[in-house]
Amino acid sequence: MTNLKKILTDDWLTVRVQIALGAIFVAASLPKLLDPPSFAHMIYNYRLVPGFAINAIALVMPWLELLAGVALILGIWRRPAASIIGAMLVVFIVAISINLGRDNAVNCGCFDITSANKSHDELIAEMWWVVTRDIGMLLMVAQILWSSKLRPASREDDAVAVVD
Repeated sequence: MTNLKKILTDDWLTVRVQIALGAIFVAASLPKLLDPPSFAHMIYNYRLVPGFAINAIALVMPWLELLAGVALILGIWRRPAASIIGAMLVVFIVAISINLGRDNAVNCGCFDITSANKSHDELIAEMWWVVTRDIGMLLMVAQILWSSKLRPASREDDAVAVVD
């Protein structure tokens, strides 16, 4: 178990997980930043957010995704960035799961905010895939948080990890 712990908390792995997760969130933020009205429509389709909050969420969330993703890529503010991404992933998983339970087929709005003309069954299958993918990314967040927790405390825990 100690060997597994050493592998999972190794700087080599952590840096690569940070870069990969950061790149995913930067890529996910860009279409939303370029077309906030379409993203607002995606949020509306979930039928979970009060109408007065939809536009604010559509404007703020992509910037959080971008900034947290860039922070992970650069290796700065790792714990706060990973925590923000982790919280967003939990919200995404819950929102999609609620709509799966309702049999409300929605485009997730994750990377592409345009309508895709998919059938109900195709959207439901895609939603299951998105939940699975988001759980995988949540495991990436856990790896970053776990490795940074076990690492000796650095100033503000924001130093870039050096890979030997």
